[in-house]
Amino acid sequence: MKIYLIGLTLLIGFVLTLHLAMNSQVGAIVKNPRMGNAIFWAIGACTAIIIGLTDWDPTVFTRLKEVPIWLLTAGIMGGALVFGIAWTMPQLGAGRAFVLMIAGQVISGMIFSHFGWLGSPVEPITLSKIGGAILLIAGAAIVTFAK
Repeated sequence: MKIYLIGLTLLIGFVLTLHLAMNSQVGAIVKNPRMGNAIFWAIGACTAIIIGLTDWDPTVFTRLKEVPIWLLTAGIMGGALVFGIAWTMPQLGAGRAFVLMIAGQVISGMIFSHFGWLGSPVEPITLSKIGGAILLIAGAAIVTFAK
């Protein structure tokens, strides 16, 4: 595995934590997590458009009709996820929220990899992977429920 990809992915995880915590804080400051999140998404949409325009390719729009409509619901999921995180994080705390999200990602990632869903390379679930997931969930429980 390429070490730079591991480093980049760790950095992305850090930035994701920072981003979502900032989003949550905006919602808390304006006392309306939904509106605070909508502002974040509007800024994000403008940024995505600017970045996309740096590699303008009008044929993308003709190829877009080849994309199954259900795949485009990922945009809806993304919006709903960040709204949900902006709402739950101030109530749970960043540590608990992220440990729980990571546990959910590990479990779903194992399932997606096991079946090769959505282009994921097939990696069968093994006893050692199940053991690792159990340890992660136990850690999540400790972080979530310990006082």
